Amino acid sequence: MPPATPYPDGPVAALRRIAFLLERTRAETYKVKAFRAAAATILPMDPEELAARVREGTLRELPGVGASTAEVISDAVEGRTPARLARLEEEAAGVLVDGGSEVRAALRGDLHSHSDWSDGGSPIEEMAFTAIELGHEYLVLTDHSPRLKVANGLSVARLREQLEVVDAVNDHLSAGADFRLLKGIEVDILDDGSLDQTTEMLAALDVRVASVHSKLAMDRDAMTRRMLAAVANPFTNVLGHCTGRLVTGNRGVRPQSQFDARKVFEACAEHGVAVEINSRPERRDPPTRLLQLAIDIGCLFSIDSDAHAPGQLDFQVYGCSRAEELGLDPDRIVNTWPVGRLLDWAGRRQAAST
Repeated sequence: MPPATPYPDGPVAALRRIAFLLERTRAETYKVKAFRAAAATILPMDPEELAARVREGTLRELPGVGASTAEVISDAVEGRTPARLARLEEEAAGVLVDGGSEVRAALRGDLHSHSDWSDGGSPIEEMAFTAIELGHEYLVLTDHSPRLKVANGLSVARLREQLEVVDAVNDHLSAGADFRLLKGIEVDILDDGSLDQTTEMLAALDVRVASVHSKLAMDRDAMTRRMLAAVANPFTNVLGHCTGRLVTGNRGVRPQSQFDARKVFEACAEHGVAVEINSRPERRDPPTRLLQLAIDIGCLFSIDSDAHAPGQLDFQVYGCSRAEELGLDPDRIVNTWPVGRLLDWAGRRQAAST
């Protein structure tokens, strides 16, 4: 009997696709890592050796391959669509939200994403590869800044090291993809409105997202002053998830911070700082009333996934649906711009201040 035709995209693709779909449903990171770890293990293996291990039942002797992942590998090698993958394709691969397709088609990239250098679940290169698969022309890597220790925020030394890794990833991709991984940070807005990273390191980055992560229940006037100071900082490009609220999800719910939204959005418009439409379903930030206010004031916007895993890069369509519903002009969304225009915008205030 002739050998079975392997699963068309191969076992590595099957494992990565399962991980992607699990992440798309916001599954716990530990449930996903097994599939990505197994994919990394078998990626460099000779196909004949892998097929022999399937026949001999020795897949589980490989590091990072357990019962579930061995079953997926065996199915794919022997010509069957893995049952786990088929079930996830049926349950999780459909349209995430009604609407948003036109704005999503206009997006060229994503300005807010995390890797396993801070509190993300996957390596930098896996985030980049998935962004390419989704059709992005660029992705900004924005791991957290030092004060956010719970999220493994990057010290100056670790950020310097990460920037070298970004260069290496771009060098690796330069021959095969019209894509660029951009250097960024999600920098904490400190209590006085200053930014949680050195001027030298902020100047070394392409794009900076500034967000409040602590003392979210601060007095309204104090929070307003804090946010205005951050927006006025020439290194701030994007005001991230401005209210900090949580509306659903396994972290529970959290009320929005109180601040003078009109003053903050007017300052964003004055300084050319983009208001983030954070696309995570548990955030949906800013709330619709504030989003409409920012549109009316004339702000720029960035529709971002805030992805902490490759499968979550797909979340952008949630924000696109909201933007489309409110009639937001795509040209006011900075990540519809070509990379050159984006970088000129992101660097203009620092250049003017020197």
